Amino acid sequence: MADAGTITDEGVARLRARIGIAEQNPQPPHYRCPDRDAFRHVAEAYGDDNPLWCDPSYGDGTRWQGTIAPPPLVGGDTLVGVDEVTEVAAADRELLRGDPLRGVHAYYSASAREWWAPLRPGRRVWRRNALVGVLDKPSEFAGRAVHEWTGQVFRDDDALLSAQLRLMVRTERRAAQARQRDEPGVIVEAYSDEAVTAIDDAYARERRRGADPRWWEDVEEGDELAPLVKGPLTVTDMICWHVGMGMGLYGVRPLRLGWQNRQRIPRFYQRDELNIPDVMQRVHWDPEFARRAGNPTTFDYGRMRETWLVHCCTDWMGDDAWLWKLDCEFRRFNYVGDTQWIRGRVTRKHQPAGRPAVDVELAAENQRGEVTTPGHATILLPSREHGPVRLPDPPDGATDLQAALDAISGRFQETT
Repeated sequence: MADAGTITDEGVARLRARIGIAEQNPQPPHYRCPDRDAFRHVAEAYGDDNPLWCDPSYGDGTRWQGTIAPPPLVGGDTLVGVDEVTEVAAADRELLRGDPLRGVHAYYSASAREWWAPLRPGRRVWRRNALVGVLDKPSEFAGRAVHEWTGQVFRDDDALLSAQLRLMVRTERRAAQARQRDEPGVIVEAYSDEAVTAIDDAYARERRRGADPRWWEDVEEGDELAPLVKGPLTVTDMICWHVGMGMGLYGVRPLRLGWQNRQRIPRFYQRDELNIPDVMQRVHWDPEFARRAGNPTTFDYGRMRETWLVHCCTDWMGDDAWLWKLDCEFRRFNYVGDTQWIRGRVTRKHQPAGRPAVDVELAAENQRGEVTTPGHATILLPSREHGPVRLPDPPDGATDLQAALDAISGRFQETT
């Protein structure tokens, strides 16, 4: 039997056999019926205090005539969505049992999302999930790697809401550790007082577009989005992230509930310096655990930077606009102590299906001048000539989650 943490041909084959089979999410939703408090907790987790997400006295006066959820909430690993699939078909149970790459480290490496309708407070959300792609390829970071793409689609009782393609890159731990030993690690330099002041000043300059419409006619290709600063990253930021976002796919829990979780997924737990079993998720706040995974020190979650790109878009576009699509890649780690500068530029002005829109090139760049997270977005803007934003249609005219999942899965297969 192969050692834990090793990618095998058998494991890859078993994983590929699961493509297209709808299955339950590994954990129940963090918010079963998200209300305005949930909207606020999620927005604050990524540093956004837009009243559109949580203040009814503000939202009632917007074109949405009420509070709507921040875009990152409508999707994501275990944030929202009660499973439509309540039981796996008998013929698929053995195939879907366990993780064929058990013990192999997983990095959230890329995401492609789109939103079709707003989520209102107090609505129950439903979801459907399926593996849509498995690519076996070498990795500069850790030898052999597997790119594992999952499709997720969401609805409430009235409308299809959103879709997400999520890429998890699975890497062999031992190869990653060997590379870390052989190459010098990233050093996060201490900040001077002047550097901290410059970051503080950047925070002070940030402004939301808010209620002032950003008209499509006023935007030109080449326009720059007002930059945001995120950092320097601290463990406190990670704690605040978990307050809003929950603990994610592995069902991390404290105390007796943590013991129960360890019985369920024992290989996810490693002994710390006191010989106490703890989750490998500790790589995000414990430098020693991070080094075991092949990194020089602790680092963020990829989803954090995804939400920061969303924040840059929503601050720039204003309350009357609609963030339709956003994709991004997590090409470098964002280590504790790093500062990310979030920037964007309008690259195209067009009217898909008669809807005034702009395409935006996005990037998160750290203080070392490295682009850690490139991305793109498509934003629908109000128009003096064409009127208010018309919400986009789900792909291929889908009216239910299975049809939406088939549509985005087919689109994914065409591009890969």
